Amino acid sequence: MKEQTIPVTVLSGTLGAGKTTTLNHVLRESDNRDLAVLVNDMGEVNVDADLVAESSDISADEEELIELSNGCICCELRGDLLDAIGGLTRNREFDAIVVESTGVAEPLPVAQTLTLGFDQSDLDPTEFYEETGIEPLEGCHLDTTVTVVDAHQFNEAMQSDEVLDDDGTKKHLGDLLVEQVEFCDILLLNKCDLVDEETLAEIEETVEVLQPRAEIIRTTHGRVDIDEIIDTDRFDFEEASRSAGWMRELQEPHESAEEEHGVTSFVFEARRPFHPERFAELLDAFPENVVRSKGHFWLAGREEMALMLNVAGQSIRVAPAGNWIAALPPEERDEQFDAHPELEEMWDDQWGDRGSQLVLIGTEMDHESIREHLEICLLTDEEMDADWDAFDDRFPTFEEPEAGEDGEPEDPDGQEEIGIAD
Repeated sequence: MKEQTIPVTVLSGTLGAGKTTTLNHVLRESDNRDLAVLVNDMGEVNVDADLVAESSDISADEEELIELSNGCICCELRGDLLDAIGGLTRNREFDAIVVESTGVAEPLPVAQTLTLGFDQSDLDPTEFYEETGIEPLEGCHLDTTVTVVDAHQFNEAMQSDEVLDDDGTKKHLGDLLVEQVEFCDILLLNKCDLVDEETLAEIEETVEVLQPRAEIIRTTHGRVDIDEIIDTDRFDFEEASRSAGWMRELQEPHESAEEEHGVTSFVFEARRPFHPERFAELLDAFPENVVRSKGHFWLAGREEMALMLNVAGQSIRVAPAGNWIAALPPEERDEQFDAHPELEEMWDDQWGDRGSQLVLIGTEMDHESIREHLEICLLTDEEMDADWDAFDDRFPTFEEPEAGEDGEPEDPDGQEEIGIAD
């Protein structure tokens, strides 16, 4: 039960957002709480861990501080993360554990690791786990996910074309920032002393649209009430993983009213395919004020597989989104109809479930202009009767993806950068 296990808080945020400053503040203000800290740094020397040790009375010698270096806990060090958590919960009864992730870490896979442990199908048990059979998560539970955001650099980061290197995996800064905002219980808007009130309000409005569920707390120099982020019992994996603004828009499509700072969203839907070249040209010159766009689309000449569009800042990626149900063998198609009766309402006699559904979130967006540009990319009546395979198509080709339990492709890293990144 949660009451008998140690709560774990995960601190995420891009480089320079103020994670370590926030952590050191929490340690100084912990009062009678006995906290353990796990710090992850990509380099051979864990600089963040050194800063934590220098700025607090926490000590690696006392097994209160664990360093994980030369990798990221959202990917290659997941097993090491579990072993470290297991060591902390077996050797000592702490009141709480704080995990400071590296600046290039995505919080969702970290949360998945701290929720499922070695039950993840793609995570091989470590030697310790194989020898002892002890599940590292038996003594703890993921309690709160916290994202620290640099208010002073927020708008610049969202529009940045800077590419970060995560041990050979390239990540756009804006894309990473969006991923961290979209998966958190608490969002600490840090460095508020460097930003005027109007800009802060605009950032908060953007964040609220990207992640409606998160509580936003303004901070300066990482100073936050410890009770807001330690032992809060806020985390719920299912709710957290389905709470992003774009996902909510897809579930309940509506066109949001113009807010004070112009942060709006809308859903574009179409039941005929995009022309590959015209849609590629649009993505090459995608409106900069679209902060986030996600959804699936139908590309002419790709009648077997749906494709997924993922736009975050200057990052534009395309990935396989699974086969169209209309392209499945009759037996599998019938199974889908039995499992999802609502399919019959949207089923087209000729094209089945093929179509496009894209969420767009941005600031000062001209909805009608963007809709018009998207509609121009759709096939004309004349093109609908043409040979679609003859169209120029510079989109990447993909192997058929394996779908996870939620229907999403299991390998999001299979996405390929296109458009602006070319």
